[in-house]
Amino acid sequence: MKSRWDLLGDSYAGHPKVLIGDVDCTVQERLCESYGVSGYPTLKYFTKNTDTQGQKYTGDRFIEDLEALVKEKLLGGCEVDQLAACSEKEMAYIVKMKARSKADVTKELARLEGLLSGDMAPEKLAWLSSRVGILRQLSTGTENVASDEL
Repeated sequence: MKSRWDLLGDSYAGHPKVLIGDVDCTVQERLCESYGVSGYPTLKYFTKNTDTQGQKYTGDRFIEDLEALVKEKLLGGCEVDQLAACSEKEMAYIVKMKARSKADVTKELARLEGLLSGDMAPEKLAWLSSRVGILRQLSTGTENVASDEL
């Protein structure tokens, strides 16, 4: 299972909307407990349509099934160039970050990505993940981000 999960993570590395990660519950016991994880491996995914505890994935664990999960459940959501699927909070964050320079967006993305492995409340983790997704979209695109040039 670990090798398939790592392969999936590698195929979506740096993707602006999908983050594939893992947690070692023997180390991050409090975090796992807060998400109701007691058996290993447990797969969960988080979208705007799941609650802060995420949704447990119970499907097959072949790489094709995991890729289908990503395509069906994770590739939707807030798009910086199509705000219809974004919450008001996400829209406000997009406006705020579009006003910043590309360098500032990149710096903030690195800072927030560093926080992803930390132990935090589920609602804070969901908002953090949302901001990371937005910043990844802004950092890979050139549209509507303030220019560093004068």
